[in-house]
Amino acid sequence: MQHKLLADIGNTHMHILDEGKILHLKHQEAIDRYQDRELCYISVSHRLDSKITQIKRWKDIAANIVLEGTYATMGVDRKALCLSRRDGLFVDAGSAITVDIVKDGIYWGGFILPGINAYLESYRRISPVLDTSINHTIALDKLPLTTKDGISYGIIASIKALIDQHRDDQPLYFTGGDGAFLSRFFEDAIYDESLVFQGMMQALNASEKLEIKN
Repeated sequence: MQHKLLADIGNTHMHILDEGKILHLKHQEAIDRYQDRELCYISVSHRLDSKITQIKRWKDIAANIVLEGTYATMGVDRKALCLSRRDGLFVDAGSAITVDIVKDGIYWGGFILPGINAYLESYRRISPVLDTSINHTIALDKLPLTTKDGISYGIIASIKALIDQHRDDQPLYFTGGDGAFLSRFFEDAIYDESLVFQGMMQALNASEKLEIKN
């Protein structure tokens, strides 16, 4: 299959796969740069719908993203992520953290957590004393002795506990802006920022084979 320009449009950025390179661009920057090129996209940013549907060379391929077992309101980006492998537990760590399980190509279910920045913002609302950043070197094998470490521990340890509870012996895949960071807390975890695009390509390939067959 020849190279296709792909875009995963989120609520704050457009993630674009362009000849093997993944670019993370603000919405308008991506539109200005790519509106004259043929592009296949999926989008969870409903506020952009009216703008991007007017771009004649862009094609919404959400209808191609089909995974057995998913529910009607599940985000198309989560479906695409789950299509990237036939088996695994998939974590997309962005503005929200989604955790989904696929076994033998069938979706088994999943759950959604706040993203790390959303956790931090919730602490800020409680008290100015809790206004801090995440400690990226936090260790989970001992209890913290500072506010920053206590918050960091609380966030990371709770996320880890839920994922571990549902992992069993499945392969564990991470993607998203905080995916590389979170993956460090799990044994044999795989971080790959291209997983959603791999799922999109799987869907497009399946659609093209079906068209040829028919």
